[in-house]
Amino acid sequence: MEIFTYEGLVALMQVIGIDLVLAGDNAIVIGLAAAGLPKDQRKKAILVGIIAATIMRIGFALVTTQLLEIIGLLLVGGLLLLWVCWKMWRELQTSQAEEHAAVEALAEADLNADGTVAGGAPRKTFAQAATQIVIADVSMSLDNVLAVAGAAHDHPTVMVIGLALSIALMGLAASYIANLLNRYRWIAYVGLFIILYVALKMMWEGWHQVEPMVVGMLHQAL
Repeated sequence: MEIFTYEGLVALMQVIGIDLVLAGDNAIVIGLAAAGLPKDQRKKAILVGIIAATIMRIGFALVTTQLLEIIGLLLVGGLLLLWVCWKMWRELQTSQAEEHAAVEALAEADLNADGTVAGGAPRKTFAQAATQIVIADVSMSLDNVLAVAGAAHDHPTVMVIGLALSIALMGLAASYIANLLNRYRWIAYVGLFIILYVALKMMWEGWHQVEPMVVGMLHQAL
């Protein structure tokens, strides 16, 4: 099995890092959207978000690995991941107060002992929160599957493990990981660096896929 080779192990470590950071990132976004709801609705919104993210990861996993075999889509996937890096960088600049409110909403606990759970979050309706959560889940689930597929592109076993881990983390441990990332910010920055490396690698390999076609078209045009 290629997982026991040096390249396979490196790919596996990259995939684990990606899964951890993006599962936590997704959970924080769900928590931010749900933080402004009353307690009974907040639990429902978070549950809807985590279930939707889990289902979407399964769906995207079934098609993305096949799509990346199409010439040109590896390059497009790399460009999309580059945008994900920019988005993650901006999210990492989110104020600690906002992120803490998200973690409190996910844990349903008064972690800072101020007498409220996510008390500083702006109020919103269940429909507003659910819409925000589902839109974020679509984007972030695709991001996660693309990053895993890109990191483990030449290692099918690693890819299967990575996609399964992504689904398991989102479904079972999202709140715990979000709290971990909130406490230890450096983990998120390490994950961001891994995703940036994967994006650049996908763009490099994708360019070499399309380069003969581009050169041929230029020759014909000239």
